[in-house]
Amino acid sequence: MMDNKDLNKESLELEEHEAETIKESLKELENESIVKQYVGIIAKFISIFAICFSIFHIYTGIFGLLDAQLQRAVHLSFGLVLVFILYPSRKAWRHDHKLHIPDLILAILAGLSPLYIVTQYQELVMRAGAMTDMDLAIGILGVVLVIEAARRVVGLPIVCVVLFFLAYAFLGPYAPGILAHRGLTMSQLIGHLYFTTEGVFGIPLGVSATFIFLFILFGAYLESTGLGQFFIDLANALAGWARGGPAKVAVLSSGLMGTVSGSSVANVAGTGSFTIPMMKKLGYNKNFAGAVEAASSTGGQLMPPIMGAAAFLMAEFVGIPYMEIVKAATIPALLYFLGIWLGTHFEARKNNLQGIPRDLLPKAWVIFKERGHLAIPLVVIVYLLVVGYTPMRAALMGIFLSVVVAMFRKNTRLTWRQIVFGLEAGARGALGVLVACAAAGIIIGVVTKTGVGLKLASALIDFSGGVLILMLGCVMLTSILLGMGVPTTANYVITSTVAAPALVQMGVPILAAHMFVFYFGIVADVTPPVALAAFAGAAISGGNPLRTGVEASKLAIGAFLIPYIFVYNPEMLMINATPLNLLSVTVTAIIGMAGVSAAMIGFYITKSSWWERILMLAGGLMLINPGSLTDITGLVILALITLYQWRKNKSAEAVVE
Repeated sequence: MMDNKDLNKESLELEEHEAETIKESLKELENESIVKQYVGIIAKFISIFAICFSIFHIYTGIFGLLDAQLQRAVHLSFGLVLVFILYPSRKAWRHDHKLHIPDLILAILAGLSPLYIVTQYQELVMRAGAMTDMDLAIGILGVVLVIEAARRVVGLPIVCVVLFFLAYAFLGPYAPGILAHRGLTMSQLIGHLYFTTEGVFGIPLGVSATFIFLFILFGAYLESTGLGQFFIDLANALAGWARGGPAKVAVLSSGLMGTVSGSSVANVAGTGSFTIPMMKKLGYNKNFAGAVEAASSTGGQLMPPIMGAAAFLMAEFVGIPYMEIVKAATIPALLYFLGIWLGTHFEARKNNLQGIPRDLLPKAWVIFKERGHLAIPLVVIVYLLVVGYTPMRAALMGIFLSVVVAMFRKNTRLTWRQIVFGLEAGARGALGVLVACAAAGIIIGVVTKTGVGLKLASALIDFSGGVLILMLGCVMLTSILLGMGVPTTANYVITSTVAAPALVQMGVPILAAHMFVFYFGIVADVTPPVALAAFAGAAISGGNPLRTGVEASKLAIGAFLIPYIFVYNPEMLMINATPLNLLSVTVTAIIGMAGVSAAMIGFYITKSSWWERILMLAGGLMLINPGSLTDITGLVILALITLYQWRKNKSAEAVVE
């Protein structure tokens, strides 16, 4: 273990090139990061094309959107061209600087197939679903290219899910029991998937083409201004001195970064390359250090005001303003991060890990004085959402302000080159979500055309015997299994289409049902055996990926418990909750999370035996679950454990003396 005096300013942060090396090593974990680098005229073309992509969205955001199908078609056309150029079909082509002919041909076809809808829009409307041979050919080509783009950017698992649903569309007569249907012809299926707003060009792509793209562009500009480093420095100043300081810095900085980043792995790379080495130097086990960052970064998609892309989809699917999603997510997100914070605290106490000396840490007031203005766009966005602005208008204002406020000080000022580069970075950053939304639209199209959604909901209810807890368990496992290979956006689309209606049929409020599947799609990133965020943390820490995943699951225990609580007690989501009731739910849940975290780590006031851990877990769960009887019982259990451990600790100290 390292003595605090040995920590110096050089050890508090890696050299910039060292951090970049770590980030590069993580790219293989996430398909979206495997981007080919070009030089010369091809690189310039890509930059100009990506900038035009962003300008199109800014222009339509300011002056008015096109008709829904046209807006989505142009959005998809831009995106697919960039995907087929930036994500080569062969691994061997990733490291050269040539644009290979097969990728060029596919990029051209992928760009033209959605534009067919733009150029033939009036005729398609007049024909009202009567398809020509050309329509059918373009539709088949478009669907195939979307699936291939998903394979390149998102990965093979989502392709398998899409192909399974397409097979079901054709083989419906052979499906078992209530899942059987008459089957679809190629013309019926393609007409529905590609020439309506129910398939590829459905709600997911619609949200990507409006809200999500602009928020990703907003995030790109915030990163350009140095907001990420501001969050890390601020977290160091606020929490670095505390017991186990670097771990708490990781929790706080990842939570702050989560307000603008929707990717668990990207968040691990961004903050973990600084925080994980600091944790290891202080004395944290390498598996635990990687787990802290993985669990914290995964929670970024749960943290308001700007959550993952799936949160915008939820607002559309549920049919409520986005700000209502933000309000509902606030208490669960705070409890999640509190659970991780307490876990790091108990681990630090168990191993007697101190914080970083204050004289080696930056001063919070100095950081705010020099760079606090960078957070103004975030504050303004929250205000605009609260007063009723649409997310699109709020995002546009945020983009504008992020450039303007950076000009307040010379050290944060953006050059014209950086402003233009922000447009390119935003377009590149949107590709993963765009492709996932288009692929998820194929699944939705099959579900709506065949009616399998209601059939699956009925099948789930029959399988669970109408017992809600069994139904929740089935949905949880489904969401986690899908999340092991499918990104959160597509995962949420699938589970909200298939599983959420079953929960609603059993009396669960619609927002609670959708939030339930949303949560478990996210925690797949820290759930072994396929836990991408934990693997990224292990890549930085040098730990064992599986052990890191297990530790991350223990720290993220709140995400496995809280969804069950708000299904049974929607007050936690501020559904029909009075201020007094909300206060009571929050306070008891905070105390409960302390009990659960202490049980997971095996330390409270002193080291805990197995039976003490069981009692602390039981007491904590009772307090997290709102209700007078459960609250009183939980408080009594934790009070007795507190008294017992305090006396045990005093006895141990007396023996030492």
